[in-house]
Amino acid sequence: QVQLVESGGDSVQAGGSLRLSCAASGAISSSYCMGWFRQAPGKQREGVAQIVRGSSTTFHVDSVKGRFTISQDIAKNTVYLQMNSLKPEDTAMYYCAAEEMIAWACYSGSQTPTKYWGQGTQVTVSS
Repeated sequence: QVQLVESGGDSVQAGGSLRLSCAASGAISSSYCMGWFRQAPGKQREGVAQIVRGSSTTFHVDSVKGRFTISQDIAKNTVYLQMNSLKPEDTAMYYCAAEEMIAWACYSGSQTPTKYWGQGTQVTVSS
């Protein structure tokens, strides 16, 4: 079992920055893909960024490239999402997820982690 706890969500103005954290615990190994997703009201949940645990190789969707960066601190078992130049359309509940998978499937974005989920943290961006 893997437990994920997100934090760092807040209300900010457009152009601002936030850093989300996802603290992981349990039986999580280097074969895990860690990802950030978001879901805005009335919309489907969408993947934002992914990282292979223990690696610096990452995947970001086009809509956040150049603004968001996923990273991790293995010693702290924590994955981060640094969000800069925030826009009102970034407003959503942000979720952390994890799943064991082949590394290339994670960093290519061809597969998304969906087995374990956190409870989410709210990000609100005002114009």
